[in-house]
Amino acid sequence: MPAPPQARPEVESLQAYSAPLEGRRGLLRLDFNENTVGPSPKVVEAIRAIPADQYAIYPEYDGLREAVLASLAATPGTIAIEQVGLFNGVDAAIHALFQAYGAPGDRLLTTSPTFGYYTPCARMQGMVIEAIPYRLPDFAFPFEEILAALSGPPSGAAEGWCPPRLLLLCNPNNPTGTRLAPEAVLALAAAAPHTLVVVDELYEAFTGDSVLPLLLGAGGPQDPEGQKPGIAAATAAGADAAPETAAPAATAGADPFAACPNLLVLRSLSKTAGIAGLRIGFAIGAAAVVDRVSRVTGPYDINSFAVTAAFAALADQAYVDAYVAEVLAARQWLVERLVAAGVRHHVDGGNYLLIWPKRPAAEVDQALREAGILVRSMAGKPLIDGSLRVSLGTLEQMGRFWAAYEACDANPG
Repeated sequence: MPAPPQARPEVESLQAYSAPLEGRRGLLRLDFNENTVGPSPKVVEAIRAIPADQYAIYPEYDGLREAVLASLAATPGTIAIEQVGLFNGVDAAIHALFQAYGAPGDRLLTTSPTFGYYTPCARMQGMVIEAIPYRLPDFAFPFEEILAALSGPPSGAAEGWCPPRLLLLCNPNNPTGTRLAPEAVLALAAAAPHTLVVVDELYEAFTGDSVLPLLLGAGGPQDPEGQKPGIAAATAAGADAAPETAAPAATAGADPFAACPNLLVLRSLSKTAGIAGLRIGFAIGAAAVVDRVSRVTGPYDINSFAVTAAFAALADQAYVDAYVAEVLAARQWLVERLVAAGVRHHVDGGNYLLIWPKRPAAEVDQALREAGILVRSMAGKPLIDGSLRVSLGTLEQMGRFWAAYEACDANPG
């Protein structure tokens, strides 16, 4: 039999990102950082109310960008409609930005470990990946190393050097939870005007850290727990020059991205609003960047059900706020028990934490699955090999997890 046509060399050598396994329904899903209770009843009601004849019509997006902006309470700075891109989940936005900006030989600068989908997107474009590890023992952000990689070549290697094409920051980082102060993000963007700085903020709702309030001049970044990171946090992260290099806060009516047109912020409704299965995400940044990234997507990538769900979810912020508060309370409850039991763990930002079992992680992972609970093995990941990433849900769900974990990880023999 003749062989099928070969794909591009970059694709032939590519190892695809591992998507969630099948057969997850009916189990306690603590493996992919999803909302663990489902969407607002208003979302369910809105989807059920879609008339059957609407299934045959291509989706319409009129007003959805405005709804996104309304949810940001954008004052006194103002984000324009053309500064918001709509995508079939943030994964599609990530894929699109690599297609729009990545070319063979270009460099992707990021951290390690981080969200696994960045790597295949870079490799399918033929990019060179420079992944700088987080600092042990507490997985601190390597600010000085990232800044140095943005600013110039290593000593004696100046010939042919170009700045990275893309800097991808997951903030808070998945899977380490590492948080980077917004001032430090803006400092990096200001230091690298020829690099597209992409901030993946899928988990910011759980611990703050978004750059958008700072850009909008709305009083700076606010932690849901009441702590304002401020310049001190940026300095602690290594951003000693943050006050001088970060973009100034916007004034009323000003373009919040005027001082940092190389910054793109990614947001989603998957982790908080509970509509991961419907796939919708947003990219917020300078209009020119949003336009370029949107050019490489399909005309109807987002389906009508996702659009309807997004409108309903954005209009029910109280539901999201209540879920986030429940997750934060459950996190505190679980951490107290981990500390009391002497279990090695790491927790920072996001709706997840890392646990290092006493028994081999693969055995505990399998035992939890047999108990009806899914977690994510970090086997083979730099710095965190041997750990399990556990998504956080409600107090009741974490109580169920803890009871099963204590039984599964009992000291052998």
